[in-house]
Amino acid sequence: MVKHADPDKVLVKMPSLRAVKSFVAAAKYLNFTRAAESLCVSQAAISRQIRELEAYLGVSLFKRVGRAVELTEAGTIFYDAAYLSFVNIAQAAERIQDVGSSKKVLTICCTPAFSSLWLTRRLPSFFADNPDIDINVVTTENFLQMEPGVYPDLFINKVADTREGYSSIALFYDLIYPVCTPNFLEKNPEVATLDGICHSALLNLSPYGRSQIAEHVDWGVWLSFFDKDVNDKSDSKPHIFNANDYNMLIQMVLNDQGVSLGWNHLVYPLIESGRLVKPVDETVELKEKLHYLSFLESKASNEAFIRFKEWILSVITLEKTSVV
Repeated sequence: MVKHADPDKVLVKMPSLRAVKSFVAAAKYLNFTRAAESLCVSQAAISRQIRELEAYLGVSLFKRVGRAVELTEAGTIFYDAAYLSFVNIAQAAERIQDVGSSKKVLTICCTPAFSSLWLTRRLPSFFADNPDIDINVVTTENFLQMEPGVYPDLFINKVADTREGYSSIALFYDLIYPVCTPNFLEKNPEVATLDGICHSALLNLSPYGRSQIAEHVDWGVWLSFFDKDVNDKSDSKPHIFNANDYNMLIQMVLNDQGVSLGWNHLVYPLIESGRLVKPVDETVELKEKLHYLSFLESKASNEAFIRFKEWILSVITLEKTSVV
């Protein structure tokens, strides 16, 4: 006689995964239309799945605020658990797929500025020499409080002890100097002196939202190294534009809108190509402010990681001889 299994209490109590998936999408975007687009279904299907889930749980998961929606307290609790579970499932599936693939995969976490101004210019050489390695890039300014379930193979940032279980290798230190376009310098020759820069249109990196950065250098800090005060204003002094997005500042510099501070490892290729210039010779060296390659200790002998480590160290060693 065949013995039947007793009902599994956990699985029996589980709500429909399709409904949970619709809920997670709606909770992530706080917008049913965007949730439907992200899952390639209709908005009506999202609404129906969420109604079924709310009926199953016996609580409201969303509340309407005008034309928008917000999570209720119960919705927040359920979203935190459901989203983390989906992340874990997705990562497990990806690892399983990787086992059966000839491709090796590395997940790299860095700042948006490092990704767009450093990695994108140099990765083609890595891919050319390593066609069997795929790269996933995750960008953030908040390295210490990333979303649950995200465990990059390596970080490139300015914090040596990013997370437990990681070791770090020092890469380089900061060299910081003003940059502008040749066209801006030609039209504003006064920026060829520090006094002229102080009275020019300054594009400034603000500290807001950058609490995880090891230190903050803006125009006030940089000019203080040369006993200049950026706040010494006159009626004729142009504006100072502040933004915490370094990519935005560099794009504004390239559009002839002012002078920004340039971190050598990020702007050197733009100077080498002639798109940017150093209007003055003064440079601030912060030799104690290091950038690190932090990697999972469990990946130390991983072939893909070893090849990436050797590549990035060779690139940095070569470029140290090209400092402007």
